[in-house]
Amino acid sequence: MVTVEGLTKWYGSQCAVDHINFTARPGEILGFLGPNGAGKSTTMKMITSYIGQDEGTVNVCGFDTRENALESRSRIGYLPEHNPLYKDMYVKEFLGFAAGIHHVPNAASRIAEVIGLTGLGKEQHKPINALSKGYRQRVGLAQAMLHNPEVLILDEPTSGLDMNQLADIRTLIRDLGKEKTVILSTHIMQEVQALCDRVIIINEGKLVADDPIGELQNRIKGEHLITVKFLNTSFQLSELKSINGVERVEAKEGEVKIYADAGTDVRPDIFRLCAAKGWVIIEMVQEKLSVEYIFQKLTKNKHD
Repeated sequence: MVTVEGLTKWYGSQCAVDHINFTARPGEILGFLGPNGAGKSTTMKMITSYIGQDEGTVNVCGFDTRENALESRSRIGYLPEHNPLYKDMYVKEFLGFAAGIHHVPNAASRIAEVIGLTGLGKEQHKPINALSKGYRQRVGLAQAMLHNPEVLILDEPTSGLDMNQLADIRTLIRDLGKEKTVILSTHIMQEVQALCDRVIIINEGKLVADDPIGELQNRIKGEHLITVKFLNTSFQLSELKSINGVERVEAKEGEVKIYADAGTDVRPDIFRLCAAKGWVIIEMVQEKLSVEYIFQKLTKNKHD
């Protein structure tokens, strides 16, 4: 378990992380989201003791990161956003070096295991500087999980992966999350919906959401989403927008998304308008708001 209480970091006069509190538990994947500059990477660096906090505490598996830094670090596997690797080393050589640092028992068999889990079998005898970005990311993930840590902190773990690699690594992360505490930071909202059990959103250094992913939409009060698919493109967005209770209308990829006041069921009015205009509806579905939409609403600059 990772417990963060009152965590704060200043850079000069700028408060990068502002008294945040949260707990990451074993057996769950915690999505840690925020726009660029929100304080995500700074928070993860403080959890791993890479940098110190100005205020507050971090407790990793029962160890305070200030008072017992080595004990807490030994229980964390960390993949930072800018994956630091010794690029002149060969893959297997690098993992052997990392295993030595962590005093991994039966290192050879553990290295072989993580090479298999991360799909590095064919690349293990290559120098790291000869690998693609996606395979370098796999090497970083392999070193993070090499010492079988109780906590995994993964900052953009799927960066640079192609679609086939993405499916494999998602499965691996999902399996790791069944037993370990996983904190996952990503800009890919589909990744959040596919992997995360709970989501934290940070904006301008402050925590603005901490919810199970199924309840995240409750953060946005007073709106619901209706998706309408038409037979052709003869519909007029301006007329759909004029329906009483409709807040906003978007056309995207052959469908229309209608954001409406939560207190008003606009579907009968949509149907009547379309019938009067001769616009043929193929499908009309009331949906949950997407993580991407909620993220945008919660992190939009108040001055925009």
